[in-house]
Amino acid sequence: MQVLLKKTFCLAALVSFFCVIFTDPLYAGSEKEQQGWGDNDEYNQLYSSRELDKLKGRVEKFKKLKPLPGMSKATALILDEGGDKIVVHICPVWFATAKDTGIKRGDMVKIKGSWAEINGEDVFMASKIKKGEHYEFKVRLTSDGTPFWNMTPEELAHERGQ
Repeated sequence: MQVLLKKTFCLAALVSFFCVIFTDPLYAGSEKEQQGWGDNDEYNQLYSSRELDKLKGRVEKFKKLKPLPGMSKATALILDEGGDKIVVHICPVWFATAKDTGIKRGDMVKIKGSWAEINGEDVFMASKIKKGEHYEFKVRLTSDGTPFWNMTPEELAHERGQ
């Protein structure tokens, strides 16, 4: 009986090890894709959870862009807020594409986040995009701005489960 328990435990540990080794790179993207998206990188330092703002408007279109030189691409959208066109940075493309957000062109949305100046242009860095009464796509903790793309799979599952 003890031998069977030891074998079962060893097998479970081995399976867990391989799951982490083989799925973590798929989840996080390659090192080159992650370039510039770390918690302490310049881009994430621009987000201020102490100065949150809200926008409301219609999604005009999605686009991919490089927020800062040397960074990998971001998923962004252009929001039409009563005639004003606002560039909204959402997240790295390797974390979520436009299709992954569940939001599409023409949708009316409310966006919570922080303003930043990047390359002389005012942009809005999203933490949460809400569509209708029952759908939201979150990419940062509103309390401190922690990006979901830098969370462990367990932390992310906890946040998405709430």
